[in-house]
Amino acid sequence: MAGILDTVDQRTQLVGENRLEILMFRLAGRQLFAINVFKVQEVLHMPKLTLMPHRHPFVCGVVTLRGQTLPVIDLSRAIGMRPQLADERSTIIVTEYNRSVQAFLVSGVDRILNLNWEAILPPPGGAGRQHYLTAITKVDEQLVEIIDVEKVLAEIVPYNAKISGERLDDPVLAKARGREVLLVDDSSVALAQLRETLSQLGLKMHVASDGLKGLNMLKAWADSGERMTDKLLMVFTDAEMPEMDGYRLTTEIRNDPRLRDLYVVLHTSLSGSFNQAMVQKVGCDNFLSKFQPDKLVEVIRERLLRDQ
Repeated sequence: MAGILDTVDQRTQLVGENRLEILMFRLAGRQLFAINVFKVQEVLHMPKLTLMPHRHPFVCGVVTLRGQTLPVIDLSRAIGMRPQLADERSTIIVTEYNRSVQAFLVSGVDRILNLNWEAILPPPGGAGRQHYLTAITKVDEQLVEIIDVEKVLAEIVPYNAKISGERLDDPVLAKARGREVLLVDDSSVALAQLRETLSQLGLKMHVASDGLKGLNMLKAWADSGERMTDKLLMVFTDAEMPEMDGYRLTTEIRNDPRLRDLYVVLHTSLSGSFNQAMVQKVGCDNFLSKFQPDKLVEVIRERLLRDQ
């Protein structure tokens, strides 16, 4: 079963092409779900599961893989569906998000599919499971729901958005007050963390839920005669988003003479080693893993020092 990921190393060729690969799977029912292959380390049958006292209700237990202990999360239960049975016949998807590795219990893996981000759409409004989706798409006329894993993980281990006092006392950061930034992300959890952290610096925030919306906002400001480097201190963009990803957004910014000098930060839950290379490929100014408030502030400080 691990062989399903044998060609994943080719995924870097998709960057800048507005394409992605999704791993499709099922939970407690026939509905197809998916996550980005970039986040997946391996797919395998459940190793020996150890139950832990006082564990979170979404956590089935822990497994040991190559000396590393990983929590196993019942993804079905976490998004409001019925719990799944966890035994040696179960399938787990091992993933890395925001510098942490965990396994998700699923009922079965379907396949990997290569898609254009334009085929990935924001989820429709409504209650229930929509709350845990970042996007939807259709494959062979069947709806595929792409799960907001960041939200699931934040409910198990809440994120920290508080800036340490010593950093807030930095006189350089006082120059951030009143400046404007654009935040581009399809995850409500990631946007909430950014807002909570950046509000402590007195920054004014504009928000777009995908790269295309973000690009349209930038072009509208430029069309109205705004000098973009005066208007915006910087742009924070997620990597993976419906309709246009962060790599393509950065490429479009660099290709527009009115926008090309904007300071762009790739703010993502993808692995650092991969993204450092991609920052150089598409022309971002900086890279930052999500949910690190002090490092987020350090990036802003570096940008402010450029104006001195």
